[in-house]
Amino acid sequence: MAIAIDAADLGKRYLISHRKQPYVALRDVIAERAIAVARRLVGRVQSRAAAFEREEMFWALRRVSFSIEAGERVGIIGRNGAGKSTLLKVLSRITDPTEGRVRIWGRVTSLLEIGTGFHPELTGRENIFLNGAILGMPHGEIRRKFDEIVAFAEVERFLDTAVKHYSSGMYVRLAFAVAAHLETEILVVDEVLAVGDARFQKKCLGRMEEVGRSGRTILFVSHNMATISSLCTRALLLDQGELVYSGLVSEAVQRYYTDGTGSPGSVDYSARGLRVGDAAVVLLAAHIETNSGIAPGEVRIGDSLEIVLSLEVLSAGGPYVPNLHFTTGDGIYAFMSLDNSNRITRTGRYRVSCRVPGDFLNEGMYFVGIAVSSFQNGVNVHFYEENALTFNVVDFIENVGSRAGWAGPVRGVVRPKLEWDVDHTD
Repeated sequence: MAIAIDAADLGKRYLISHRKQPYVALRDVIAERAIAVARRLVGRVQSRAAAFEREEMFWALRRVSFSIEAGERVGIIGRNGAGKSTLLKVLSRITDPTEGRVRIWGRVTSLLEIGTGFHPELTGRENIFLNGAILGMPHGEIRRKFDEIVAFAEVERFLDTAVKHYSSGMYVRLAFAVAAHLETEILVVDEVLAVGDARFQKKCLGRMEEVGRSGRTILFVSHNMATISSLCTRALLLDQGELVYSGLVSEAVQRYYTDGTGSPGSVDYSARGLRVGDAAVVLLAAHIETNSGIAPGEVRIGDSLEIVLSLEVLSAGGPYVPNLHFTTGDGIYAFMSLDNSNRITRTGRYRVSCRVPGDFLNEGMYFVGIAVSSFQNGVNVHFYEENALTFNVVDFIENVGSRAGWAGPVRGVVRPKLEWDVDHTD
């Protein structure tokens, strides 16, 4: 395969100024003015109220190297501040790297800020031509794509209305439609699917899948791991400006959630000196108990598991409601469960457990978010610790619980062993 993008030791450095202005009272200002007059007479000017400045070098990217083949759909993931958007700006030639080099074969279109180049006083029709030209689309190409763009954006009735009168949804739809219909070899996208309603997000994803199937290269940044998993064929994981993994999407997503620490089946916040919670209730520790007898953090698909929480209530009230949120390794929200017993009201420590039966979850990795809420005078979330625990559900061919002899993969988040009834009626 031909190479579309080749980056070698990319680095981007920014200069950050920290300015500190000390507090100065009115009497100090008057005194300083008088002193300044005297000092100017002797050629010295100095002010106690002067600002102090300190400059710091910040590396948004450092030693980033990778190659992307033409036609690949590559997801770029990482925590906030990991350097994702900076990398896209370098690849889009919006900013130059401080060090290293990047070579690109093909025309690049960037969807980094939806609607950049739109003029509020111009109509939708006029902005299609203006924005298309800004994004590098020749006039003839805009005319050929015009009807397709309008149909995708669903703004036919308002095409000759100034976009300042558009709703935010109409504005976003038109902006994405223009950018997504460019005839380009490389499409660079930054979180555009985070805007708009669910139906339009699905439509955008479908359009991007069409672009990918046409053989064009896509670089896609998102915090939605389900979208990354469904759209991309490969992933890059950034952490604090460095590339820490390049390869399978599933492995990159797992590392993203676990910070490369594997699959912890327990966490002890109090031992680590961390406080998770507020003045009412805190989470001290949590762990997963299984009877599988296999590797830590793993459970056989037919065996049950128990999520055990250690809580401390500091302020009587509530009742406080523990709740658990289960997410798959692909970022799909599976289900949630909460304790509605209303037994947590008094101060003190509590051991809380939730049992997940065997033959319920499908095989794969799961992440458990832990929260405690109360519902007096509205909803109060006292803490929510996302992805606090992780575990693997593993399956073996000899387990016939819900397989009935089928040896291939079984789709879905849950794979329950349901009750069936068969009567021979002949």
